[in-house]
Amino acid sequence: MSIPSFSSPVARLLGAGALCLASLAVQAQALPPGVRLGMSADELRAALPSAERVARPQRLAGGLLGSWHGAPQALAGLVFEPTFFFADAQLRRVEYAASAQGLPDGGSAAFAELLQWGRGTFGAELAANDPGSAYAAWSSGEMDVYVQRVGDPRRASVRLVYKQRQLRDGSEL
Repeated sequence: MSIPSFSSPVARLLGAGALCLASLAVQAQALPPGVRLGMSADELRAALPSAERVARPQRLAGGLLGSWHGAPQALAGLVFEPTFFFADAQLRRVEYAASAQGLPDGGSAAFAELLQWGRGTFGAELAANDPGSAYAAWSSGEMDVYVQRVGDPRRASVRLVYKQRQLRDGSEL
């Protein structure tokens, strides 16, 4: 078996196509164009006109309220739904969640693809793996990013989360 040479026109075309697809995959996992942590809900609506209010907002610790969601999008072979969380009138967290229920691998392939994307974008991760879940996190500038997979067949899911970094000093602990 011979290894194809990238000097032939067909091989160069295939290589260029693969690079284009890879760059689209990376863009797909980034925040939507114009969206940044710290913006207001009005700024979010201006940057993402398709964003809609959530009928029953999800509440998280720290006063976070998942009050807006965007159109579902395909990432890593799953359909992820973005939710935008605000606290103190600022976007503090963007969470992409996908159900992996019914998949034979419980979302392992999607998690592995997002993990590779994170490594390529942010470098080495902090990771944790349990029998039923996996987690990888990165810090970049003013934000933290993590991917998580829960493999329980009843609630299998994969999440990609961008959140505003909250640094605390020792006196606050």
